[in-house]
Amino acid sequence: MKLKPTLLALLMGLGIINGIKGQDWPNLSQFKEDNAKLAKPSTDENRVVFMGNSITIGWLNSRPEFFANKPYVNRGISGQTTPQMLVRFRQDVIDLQPKVMVLLAGTNDIAGNTGPSTLEMIMNNIKSMADLAAANDIKVILSSTLPAFNYPWKPGVEPAQKIVDLNKMIKAYAEEKGHIYLDYFSALADERNGLPKKYAKDGVHPTVEGYKVMEPLVEKAIDDALQN
Repeated sequence: MKLKPTLLALLMGLGIINGIKGQDWPNLSQFKEDNAKLAKPSTDENRVVFMGNSITIGWLNSRPEFFANKPYVNRGISGQTTPQMLVRFRQDVIDLQPKVMVLLAGTNDIAGNTGPSTLEMIMNNIKSMADLAAANDIKVILSSTLPAFNYPWKPGVEPAQKIVDLNKMIKAYAEEKGHIYLDYFSALADERNGLPKKYAKDGVHPTVEGYKVMEPLVEKAIDDALQN
């Protein structure tokens, strides 16, 4: 549909057209320069890319020592949902040529950060990322979505059971495809299927203690992936 010149001028005056054209919805710009600076892995480098949201990037910010002097590349972006991750997956995972990819995602989809999402929609995006990785000879680790009893920024969603159900779907898919299922949930959840204060003060984003629980679990999963 063509816009009339007067309407087009009005929209441009309001900045709407330019805003649409200039929008970087998947935030491809976030790691563009870092990716360009990252050298190709050496033949004996067991590079691992951590793909995710604020929980993933918060891990690097809270526990930089866990990532230091390891071939770990953190590509978490705060607030992101699985469709956003899927759009940037080639740039931020495949093109970095890792041997292993650790995906931790889903909670922001349940919160509705980029609009309503069914569990099936979330799972389809996770499947697509896993399929893309596997097609490029990247070992796949699918993490359980972390427990959450509620979202401070989105009250009333009641995510706890939805996360339980999503994790069942992630585990079943991982088993079907021969990927590794990384179960953070069982190690972190309280009796409400939420995160206790010692592991997440806001009930969503892990504390240092929460990440310390997660670290040996992911390192075991990475070792298993590299040996398969």
